[in-house]
Amino acid sequence: MSTKDTINWALVGTGGICNNFLAGLRATGGQAAAVVSRCREKAQDFAARNSIAKAFDHYDHMLEDTAIDVVYIGTPHTTHKDLAVRALKARKAVVCEKPAAINAGELQEIIAAARENNVFFMEAMWTRFTPPLQKVREWLTQGLIGEIKMVQANFGFNAHYDPKGRLFDPHLGGGALLDVGIYPLSLISMVFGGKKPLDIKSQLYFGETGVDEEDAIILSYGGNRIAFAAAAIRTELANDAWIYGTRGKIHIPYFIWARSARLLADGTDECFYQPEFISNGYNYEAEAVMDCIREAQTESPVMPWNESMVIMETMDTIRAQWHFRYPSETHY
Repeated sequence: MSTKDTINWALVGTGGICNNFLAGLRATGGQAAAVVSRCREKAQDFAARNSIAKAFDHYDHMLEDTAIDVVYIGTPHTTHKDLAVRALKARKAVVCEKPAAINAGELQEIIAAARENNVFFMEAMWTRFTPPLQKVREWLTQGLIGEIKMVQANFGFNAHYDPKGRLFDPHLGGGALLDVGIYPLSLISMVFGGKKPLDIKSQLYFGETGVDEEDAIILSYGGNRIAFAAAAIRTELANDAWIYGTRGKIHIPYFIWARSARLLADGTDECFYQPEFISNGYNYEAEAVMDCIREAQTESPVMPWNESMVIMETMDTIRAQWHFRYPSETHY
């Protein structure tokens, strides 16, 4: 892939997540060269409002543009696999919003396309790249709280109920688990080194549209290592994370939007980390991706393929426990 200084991005979608990513990208000096939407008017309006040179209403036309280096996919979950595979086969790097697919079978197809075409692919777990989460990984690597015994993380909010909206529509991959539960599950996976949980127990509450609106999950990683995750789209939760070890603990307030982290190690002074935070946080992810592309890497060491697969398989297991399938999963 490109080793040039300026890497040209194409944004697929015109919704809120693409606006957030664009703001972060521009904070790095990155170049948004194109936007794609099935609706010509939406693409043109988004391009005009954001001073983007090219607006496409056909995905393949964008893929034919040799100036585009990397595609950011910010459309509903059920579209991710097809869009990602097509871009990878066109030898465009891909950053795909989480979850990168609906299930592990779809994700495997994406990873296979990235591997076969020797092209960069990453699931966009932007929170891992922020300074507080980087500091947490440093503390864990240094063993400052000893052996990890327990992790607890929640993410939930009370969304406006719209049965046709992406959060509630099963045809768009709606539900708490895939949209918000993936965040605490990803944090837990990061803490335990990307290892697959040995046992999973869960409780889901299904709403009127048939998607899960509240989830409670217990994960076992062997020995005395366990984790708790909760997710909700119609209930406001305390969206913190705690990591407990044999010699202390780490607290990450509002861990999705973390601006700080607190280390409370036994026998030492408390360490409160609150660095300068640039832009909206998506800039750290965008910058890391561009570094990987310039270095001709095909995956990120912070969010590698195998860990995305472990997290997706975990969510598959949770849904299987409740016989919960999406209409698009007829072939999996």
